Amino acid sequence: MDTQNKKIKFGTDGWRGLIADDFTFDNVKSVAWAIGVYLQKNAIQGGVVIGYDARFLASSFANTVGDVLNAMGIETYKFNRPMPTPIVAYTIKELKAAGAVMLTASHNPYDYQGIKFIAGYGGPADSTITSAIEAEISKNVINEGPLNKAGPKMLSSIEGYWRHISQIVDFARIKSASLKIAVNPLYGAGVRLLSKKVDELSESMIVVNDSFDPLFGGQNPDPNESNLQAMAADLKAAGFDLGIALDGDGDRFGIVDSLGIYLSPNQVISLLAYYLLTERKLSGALVRTVATTQLIDDIARDLGAELIETPVGFKWICREMLKQPVVIGGEESGGLSILGHIPEKDGILATLLMAEMLAATDKKPLSESLNDLYEKYGRRYGIRLDIHLPIEKKLRLMTGLKNDPPTTVGGVKVARVSTIDGVKLVLANDDWLLIRPSGTEPLVRAYIEAKSPTGFSLLEKYTQSIVK
Repeated sequence: MDTQNKKIKFGTDGWRGLIADDFTFDNVKSVAWAIGVYLQKNAIQGGVVIGYDARFLASSFANTVGDVLNAMGIETYKFNRPMPTPIVAYTIKELKAAGAVMLTASHNPYDYQGIKFIAGYGGPADSTITSAIEAEISKNVINEGPLNKAGPKMLSSIEGYWRHISQIVDFARIKSASLKIAVNPLYGAGVRLLSKKVDELSESMIVVNDSFDPLFGGQNPDPNESNLQAMAADLKAAGFDLGIALDGDGDRFGIVDSLGIYLSPNQVISLLAYYLLTERKLSGALVRTVATTQLIDDIARDLGAELIETPVGFKWICREMLKQPVVIGGEESGGLSILGHIPEKDGILATLLMAEMLAATDKKPLSESLNDLYEKYGRRYGIRLDIHLPIEKKLRLMTGLKNDPPTTVGGVKVARVSTIDGVKLVLANDDWLLIRPSGTEPLVRAYIEAKSPTGFSLLEKYTQSIVK
């Protein structure tokens, strides 16, 4: 079979492509076959769970994956509707499956689709696994054999997932607080799932964008501040306590408080880290990616928890969760998991944990709880900048920063340089700058965090000066 598989490369969270351009049925067959070969070569037993999001042709692409794996003699289980990635990942553990194939492009535009392989431990496949799968794709040979006419076993119940979540989120506490909650799944895989559970736990509920739409209402299914403005205004006007949202495949979260204030993932992860350590009394490490707020470091230091910094991508947080107890692992792009849960980011879990925390603080506006945290540890000012650079200039910039990093920035000493992912300059005053190159595009991403507006401005000006 002749495919375009030379384009297929797994990034930080699977392979994504433009539907009908590089994301084609032939390429999906190549990826599915390569996953099957990987499982067979490594004698990994058990079937494969197949999930998909609400995008155009997602169910048909999922059927193609099932056809290829079934033809290879691998049993498959397929959900009967679009399903959030964390539920698909949990189902691996429930069925003792070999892994899962999730058809999703997450929060990317509607005309993209993707495939991610979730390993048997219920979390993102690590680089060793994805490299092995890529090696099989590159061989461009598919021995399909006779099609298994039985097809996948259909899955419809997710009660096992909810039972599990009820063991790590205090549903009784949420219910007793009589919360008023606005729910927004952004037309994605979380449609009619999160709202059904919130309806059971809350006093009253506003639901928006709770029907499947492959165009996502004309916006990216990303629960960022811009996309949640309308919900924020509605819940504030209605006197509601909390607004919660999911991305296209339900593994990322968005949070708005009763004052209509959007809380960034950095702020949410910090609040939950403090809550889980002080109120829940959980023990273990706090894990964050290199691009995530160092407010978490301050909390870890104060409360005696180990702090672990990883490269960008939840697969690295997953690795730490498999090695040791992790109270919370999170990334600034909106993913987290906690102790006792699967090592996969879960937006549903995150939103319900915020409801629990709100109940535990007598419905105090979340932005006020955040200000309390700032009073204790100091405020943080942060931003991510996407800066377009020609590939040659991008390579020259990264090589220069790695080989000859500055010793000072704006007169402030550089105390530490990290190169675990891009180049991170941590200043003596604990402000920091991270420059990461895109692996596929002519751009770099600059992450800036400072403890004062002055420090923030200094880092922003320095960033602009080095990318000119």
